[in-house]
Amino acid sequence: MLSVLSYGRLVARAVLGGLSQTDSRDYSLVTASCGFGKDFRKGILKKGMCYGDDACFIARHKSADVLGVADGVGGWRDYGVDPSQFSGTLMRTCERLVKEGRFVPSHPVGILTTGYYELLQNKVPLLGSSTACIVVLDRQSHRLHTANLGDSGFLVVRGGEVVHRSDEQQHYFNTPFQLSIAPPEAEGAVLSDSPEAADSSSFDVQLGDIILTATDGLFDNMPDYMILQELKKLKNTNYESIQQTARSIAEQAHVLAYDPNYMSPFAQFACDNGLNVRGGKPDDITVLLSIVAEYTD
Repeated sequence: MLSVLSYGRLVARAVLGGLSQTDSRDYSLVTASCGFGKDFRKGILKKGMCYGDDACFIARHKSADVLGVADGVGGWRDYGVDPSQFSGTLMRTCERLVKEGRFVPSHPVGILTTGYYELLQNKVPLLGSSTACIVVLDRQSHRLHTANLGDSGFLVVRGGEVVHRSDEQQHYFNTPFQLSIAPPEAEGAVLSDSPEAADSSSFDVQLGDIILTATDGLFDNMPDYMILQELKKLKNTNYESIQQTARSIAEQAHVLAYDPNYMSPFAQFACDNGLNVRGGKPDDITVLLSIVAEYTD
């Protein structure tokens, strides 16, 4: 299932070369999403922006465009808890904060922190854990600000090469940093990291830059060179091309996840940690594909 969100009148004049430092045009993101829940081979989109236990959002404020992905920790299912409830509620809360203007574009970890503490204070019972990645484009400064907690993440591609990428945060193999809410009797026994522990970065972007934000279901199954091959098919910045490319990337990762003979990045990482593993990693997959474009309100 594919969804595309666009805001205002976006004039996608992609410029792959350098731009003058005095460029006064506002930028924006043209973004498409595609994903698969691992239990739904046909790519069923759950209520809201959720693919399986993954969740995401795409939001716009007058000063910035904001994206987020979160990967619910499936182990909670063993305790009768739906892992998608935590990730979905976290992303919906972050989306609302953006739309209400309760954020500073240069401080995306603040969105994550405020959203998480709202969940902690919520009177509605909520249990679970998730990773999270927030990406903010400051429309006027042309700077991208990011906060990544765990093993979801992003790539920035320019001229066919990865020029920026998130750092993965793992406590140990297959155990990423995560935000959690545990029942009182289990507090201290459930892994829980502070949102302030998120890895943050800020850098300039250019018109035509491609930003791919995704959960680990993508990165565990597709190495960078495969992703770059798919992105080469993105010939222009119209919605249909972005839709098609996002779908192509998600579908390829989904197929590879179920290939028992494929040496996936996850399998290679497992081998590096002394485990004899081969094949893809069946998992929920969420892909947000964005292009930096000129924005006209």
